[in-house]
Amino acid sequence: MTALLFLLAFLQPPGDLRAKMLELIGGLPEMRTPLNARVTGVIERQGYRVEKLLFDSLPGFHVTANLYVPTGKPGPFPAVLGTAGHSQEGKAAAVYQRAWIALARRGYVVLAYDPPGQGERIEYFDPEMHRPRLRPGGVEEHIMAGLQCLLVGHSIARYFVWDGIRAFDYLTTRPEVDPKRIGVAGNSGGGTQAAYLAAFEPRLAAAVSSCYITRWKELWDGPGPQDAEQVWPGFLASQLDFVDFIRAFAPKPFLIASAIRDFFPIAGTRATYQAAAESYRQLNAPGRVEFFEYDDTHGWSKPRREATVRFFDKHLRGAQEPYEEAEAGTEPESRLWVTPTGYLANSIGSETVFTLNRAVAAELYPRRRALAIRNPDQLRALIRNRLQLGPPPQPAAAREGGKAAIVTAGVEKANVEDLRRAGWVVKEADLGALPEGWGGYSPAYQAAAREWLYGRSLVRRHVEAVLRAVAEIRSDPGVNPGRVYLYGRGAAGVAALIATALDEQAAGVVAEQTITSWYAVTQAKLHEGTAEIVVPGVLRDFDLPDLVNLIAPRPIWLADPRAPGGGRADASEYPRAWVRVVERGDDWPLGEWLRTLLNSAR
Repeated sequence: MTALLFLLAFLQPPGDLRAKMLELIGGLPEMRTPLNARVTGVIERQGYRVEKLLFDSLPGFHVTANLYVPTGKPGPFPAVLGTAGHSQEGKAAAVYQRAWIALARRGYVVLAYDPPGQGERIEYFDPEMHRPRLRPGGVEEHIMAGLQCLLVGHSIARYFVWDGIRAFDYLTTRPEVDPKRIGVAGNSGGGTQAAYLAAFEPRLAAAVSSCYITRWKELWDGPGPQDAEQVWPGFLASQLDFVDFIRAFAPKPFLIASAIRDFFPIAGTRATYQAAAESYRQLNAPGRVEFFEYDDTHGWSKPRREATVRFFDKHLRGAQEPYEEAEAGTEPESRLWVTPTGYLANSIGSETVFTLNRAVAAELYPRRRALAIRNPDQLRALIRNRLQLGPPPQPAAAREGGKAAIVTAGVEKANVEDLRRAGWVVKEADLGALPEGWGGYSPAYQAAAREWLYGRSLVRRHVEAVLRAVAEIRSDPGVNPGRVYLYGRGAAGVAALIATALDEQAAGVVAEQTITSWYAVTQAKLHEGTAEIVVPGVLRDFDLPDLVNLIAPRPIWLADPRAPGGGRADASEYPRAWVRVVERGDDWPLGEWLRTLLNSAR
């Protein structure tokens, strides 16, 4: 099936790719609010000046930027949006400065800006240590906020895209800029943003994506999914691929710049270029999608920067001439700071992706569909539809006698064996193995991301596994079908709760050390261990406490419930009339503890 969808991605006619992609990221803001642009300082250099610029992408959502303006030449000039890749320094990273300076010296206005979570826009900031709380470079910040965005049906990519669209808006206000000759260029994470803006910003005249474009077939079999902004739920299910960012931009000029030894597989890059070139030929625009590769590793190295300048010369200046980048001294990061401290967080402050998404969740939550449903069958149908589950399980025929049994999910082998020694009939749900993590991405995150790309979730896979295990243990003639309990630990506790809500014959459920609410995840600045439980868009339909309406009056135990940050939760969102919050001491064997717990419900 995977190979077939990869093939269909090439066969799919262009259609309205932009509209489809817009739907996948959850749409863009409907209003262009005031930019409130202001310059906080200027640096004069030979042949160009750098303005330290602040503007608002959304109300209170500040973007820090450097505007490179050629001097000593008459304008208006062509311009380039400079999208920074993953680096702690954002726009001010030395490798990116070299690109901006080269373009400015060549006669381009360059608007280089920090993405969310990088440079001066660090969002997870430790006010006591005066530094970022998460690993530098942007990846962890993007995933932290990105998972929260998924829960409300958005992709964090929408904020990256909107920043770029508003940056374009700002360039059109500058008299030095020719608005009909504005391009975009970036490398790595900046190459991602450049490809997205090519698809979403129709005013762009040319685009360069360096060290990003490949093909999902090779990426899937190689390093796998990466940052949250690069993983759109349903992207592969919609039969899209990297080539579609370019096809959405056609027939305008697009340059794919690549490294042969990149972790974005070069075989996929070459295949995507061939597919894009064929699309351009069909549009009678041969040669307007270009390809440059160089035998080195990931990064915006000098050969790719030079290819970028030559490409823009050709398509924005109408000049085809040799170009070699001259040596350029870069500025210390602090000299390019727009803010007094180098961080919005401890200077003028700013909204963040987290705070903006938190507000979206707070507005959405009281209107989730589950609150308007009184019919249990309709509520179960809503849950099944959101999780993309198959038809409901058929109840097993009642039998006299038989033992009580437990289906476990996410429980350590030692505890499962303890249950068996205590006399329980036990069936372990096979949750499936997680892939090896790559490049600092956790196995749980990469496994979940693979599911999201197909419009699914690990929760769905785990619920299916639990329901299968329940059906299998009920077929044991020594088991009483009406006395099968479910016990899930950690992330698998979510699957146990959902499976109990969907299976009306289950006797009761225990969720141990499980996060109590998806909504709580959106309201917590920091969270951990959440990738496995994220269901894209779930808060539009229901939350975990809504399951009580389907499980009660059957017993529900929350054992040592967890807050999103990993600490103990009070589970106050659950009605105590039906839900018991309990603890298990470390020295209390699971078998004995569960027997006491379940007997207390009789």
